[in-house]
Amino acid sequence: MLNIPLKTLIIGAIIIPHNIGSGDNMEIIFYHPTFNAAWWVNALEKALPHVRVREWKAGDNNPADYALVWQPPVEMLAGRRLKAVFALGAGVDSILSELNTHPEMLDASIPLFRLEDTGMGLQMQEYAVSQVLHWFRRFDDYQALKNQAIWKPLPEYTREEFSVGIMGAGILGSKVAESLQAWGFPLRCWSRSRKSWPGVESYAGREELDAFLNQTRVLINLLPNTAQTVGIINRELLNKLPDGAYVLNLARGVHVNEADLLAALESGKLKGAMLDVFSQEPLPQESHYGATRESP
Repeated sequence: MLNIPLKTLIIGAIIIPHNIGSGDNMEIIFYHPTFNAAWWVNALEKALPHVRVREWKAGDNNPADYALVWQPPVEMLAGRRLKAVFALGAGVDSILSELNTHPEMLDASIPLFRLEDTGMGLQMQEYAVSQVLHWFRRFDDYQALKNQAIWKPLPEYTREEFSVGIMGAGILGSKVAESLQAWGFPLRCWSRSRKSWPGVESYAGREELDAFLNQTRVLINLLPNTAQTVGIINRELLNKLPDGAYVLNLARGVHVNEADLLAALESGKLKGAMLDVFSQEPLPQESHYGATRESP
């Protein structure tokens, strides 16, 4: 658990420590490759009127006390004597990855904070519920039929045969399970240690992974990014799911062996997949995902 001060102010989807700095000369630098930096700078200045905030741009080597970032360039942080770095996401993978090849990027004494929820739980709930219902009501099949100008009523699925399994039982996993309970789907979760969530069947450890997968119709991935979870969604794992299963990846692109996933879709082992992230972003134009077909 990160030692973030309890007294906080909420700015958009991020929690900013209220006592991030009480001096009149406090400086924050902000960087995000796609966000509207001006909006963030203005919001931070309103919430922290005693602090000066600026968007970091290449060549800016002026002093700063804190950095608020997402996928920052090495040169932004290298050599700075910061008091802390706050990542605008639940993971700090991009920074840690850069540190492996550029250890000068961040001094080991500088604390690195990540978000734990701050609105992402609700987003994950919306994403998971909408996609599970999309598959359960067979909207994917009806869209494929519509594209072929075919009018064909399809048999309905029952909730009893539509078990949802969540890999990763952290805060986000618990929120997703909570939201799906209201829809009456059988729920199960898998993690390193056993959980006691009401109405959710818990599986723990590698020795119980097969039993978890065997009855999982919709697999939702919310695992953390670790050496043990990279490439975990591969041919071996997918083959243990029931025929016609679905995969929803809400965690990291590196969790998925993309060639194995595509092969499972092409063979019909998987009925469908929805990926929120990819191992390479943006997807190259020659990506095989663009050629994947929908079929009823």
